[in-house]
Amino acid sequence: MNKYVSKLHAIGNKETRKVVGLMSGTSMDGLDIALCQITGSGRNTSLKIVRFVTKVYSDEFRRRIREVFAKRNIDQQLLCGLHAWVGRVHGMLVNEALREWEVANADIDLIASHGQTVFHAPRSLTGATDYPDSTLQIGDGDHVAITTGIITISDFRQKHVAAGGEGAPLAAYGDYLLFADKYQTRVLLNIGGIANFTLLPATQSGGYCFATDVGPGNTLMDQYMQAKLGEEFDQDARLAAAGSVNGPLLTALLAHPFFVKPFPKTTGPELFNLQYITDAQKVSATERLPPGDVMATLSAFSAKAIVLAIQQVAHLYGNLKVYVSGGGLHNPLLMQGISEGLDRMTPVSSFDALGLLPDAKEAALFAVLANETVAGDAANAGAIQDSPAVCMGKISFPE
Repeated sequence: MNKYVSKLHAIGNKETRKVVGLMSGTSMDGLDIALCQITGSGRNTSLKIVRFVTKVYSDEFRRRIREVFAKRNIDQQLLCGLHAWVGRVHGMLVNEALREWEVANADIDLIASHGQTVFHAPRSLTGATDYPDSTLQIGDGDHVAITTGIITISDFRQKHVAAGGEGAPLAAYGDYLLFADKYQTRVLLNIGGIANFTLLPATQSGGYCFATDVGPGNTLMDQYMQAKLGEEFDQDARLAAAGSVNGPLLTALLAHPFFVKPFPKTTGPELFNLQYITDAQKVSATERLPPGDVMATLSAFSAKAIVLAIQQVAHLYGNLKVYVSGGGLHNPLLMQGISEGLDRMTPVSSFDALGLLPDAKEAALFAVLANETVAGDAANAGAIQDSPAVCMGKISFPE
């Protein structure tokens, strides 16, 4: 028997596993690295984040990824090279973090690597029926494994697509296993480049949970700042807070059919991008709007899309509470818009209230998915509506 097959079997039989979860989102600010201690599996999963860091990407790294990010026409040689290079860079960043934490690579059981999404193409978004739903994350798992010497589980979204899902969002799997509550119905809102939430009905209700994208989170604001002002993002929403919301532009931004599609649904920067803003400005005759007013309106757009989505489920359940994670949590204007838009009976809290560092949540959830792959069972995800009950990820040995 291959020694790594034997080792993987032993890892699956351990009571507690050390798993490093990796997440790189559409904002491309850096690689989130969460060292997790995971005990059990399924609804008996217990998660402790031992250490967490975000390794900030260089401007050169971002520039290279953006050459292929969410673009239909690209250089195939560049994409091929990036797939290997991103995997190697992510592996090197893991090595760096472990050295800083004085943790030996040999003490880590698994790496759970999400990779970097560069294109998301479900048929519901593309309208194309010649091909099945598809999604693409680069950052080859074999390169991560070879670079770190650690068994790596990667490419999680492909199994979801192959089994009939749309590949995103995947948060419902980990959210359900870790945070479903007997009495309280929870909306776990993650505001990254795209905003999504997981609805977790109180388990005593017998209702099904689901995860859904709801529209743009930070992506339009970030893309506008990068293209128009040469800044990665609007620090503390200073520009947006100094501007005024433009009603006609906000109406045009909210007019897309995506917002009336039933849950669950998926989207990405392939739709919500600079062209989306340009088209909305043209329709609303706001092409000469000052940047501050555009940013204020984009912030209001993200907040309104999130509020409308949560309101659609809030009236179905009593005792509903919203918990927020992701980069958008640090945008005071966006958070103000969400809190003010929701009814007083729908309180909004940081994910800290559930005992998990908000910025580490997505990386930790992929660690949970890897844990399920080696120690769990697909049936553990059977309570998730309109999503296949599968164990996800491809396994890469370091030799």
